Amino acid sequence: MTSTPMILLLSGSLRKGSTNEAVLRTAQAVAPTVGVGTVLYEDLARLPHFNPDDDTDPLPDPVAGLRAALDRADGILICTPEYAGTLPGSFKNLLDWTVGGTEICDKPAAWVNAAAPGRGQGAETTLRTVLGYTGAHVVEPACVRIPVGRDTLGADGVITDPETRRQLGEVLGLLVGGGDL
Repeated sequence: MTSTPMILLLSGSLRKGSTNEAVLRTAQAVAPTVGVGTVLYEDLARLPHFNPDDDTDPLPDPVAGLRAALDRADGILICTPEYAGTLPGSFKNLLDWTVGGTEICDKPAAWVNAAAPGRGQGAETTLRTVLGYTGAHVVEPACVRIPVGRDTLGADGVITDPETRRQLGEVLGLLVGGGDL
């Protein structure tokens, strides 16, 4: 490996200060300790509603930006909430915009489920299905459940719990190793 692998971090939540975003910001904070670079995608709210008629060149600017970020990334780490037993509509919309492109095809991908025990399986199931349509390479050992309580967040929105931070570093390492980056 001649360069640092770059992982694109995708949050499925639009909510400011969500635990899903906290997981990804914490992954970003621990990434240098495992030799990984990260970029947090922050334009979810700017994406237009998916319309196949608009999935042509020139793409809408936010979609072109998303696809460029995906293309530059060596892997993808997702943390998303579950709404009504599935992915939030805004995040499903993001994924719909990727189906027509090839930026995710064969790219290592994983997710962290930050929900309380017994919750979030619907989002995981849907995510697995949609990533299958995109051709992503799901790195199974890096797909984990790490419940995150608000009481573990510091003032900066990053998780302070050392065990959770260790686990997130391990997830990044598994994603890179499982994707042979």
